[in-house]
Formats: sequence, structure tokens, C-alpha cells
Amino acid sequence: MTQALALAYAGLTALPVLMHLAVAAGAPLGRLTVGGRFPGRLPHAWRVLALVQAALLCTMAAAVLARAGAAALPLAPLFWPAVALTVLSLAANAASPSRPERLLWTPVLFLMAAAAFGVGLS
Repeated sequence: MTQALALAYAGLTALPVLMHLAVAAGAPLGRLTVGGRFPGRLPHAWRVLALVQAALLCTMAAAVLARAGAAALPLAPLFWPAVALTVLSLAANAASPSRPERLLWTPVLFLMAAAAFGVGLS
């Protein structure tokens, strides 16, 4: 069950990773990130930050997989920081002034947090 929860976390993480990669490539999805501050394409500096966010999300998913024993990576010590960042992201997206961002990412991050706590508490 723990590995299934970790795989669910990783699968859900793929959604914001793909969005951040698309935004970094210039997709006009700004309303779905950074509070909708840029409704179309993000400025260059923000697109670079989207790549950083994508890499961070991948590391978080790898830490959850490592904690569950589903990946042979030395990232298990990063598990609880990954959970904390997931919960903080959930809170930030739930409070976003961008309605599309709130409606899309709040449920995704809620499920990610639930899966991560399931891994951590098992």
C-alpha cells in the first residue's frame, strides 16, 4: 500500500511538472501559476523559475518514492521536507487570487499531500 501511495504521489506530481515545463517553453498558461499574475506567457525570468520548480517537484516525488522503497535513491531524508513543501504549496494554491489556479491545483495538491502523509505514517 505504501508503494501505491508513493506512485500516486509521483503520478500526481507529473501534472504540475508538465505544466511548468510547458510554461517554461512559452505556453500561455500564466493564469495557472504565480497567482495568475501573468495571464499569458510568463516573462523570461519566470519561465526559468518554472524549470526550477519542475526540478524541485521531481526531487520531491523521488524522495517520496525513496521513502516508500519504490526507488533506490538516497533521497529518503528529504521526505518530510517534501511533505512540508507539498502542504505549503497546497495552502498557497488554495489562497491564490487566480480562480483557475485554485480550481486546478488545490485538488491535485490535496491528493498529493494525502498520499505523502499516507507514505509517512505507514
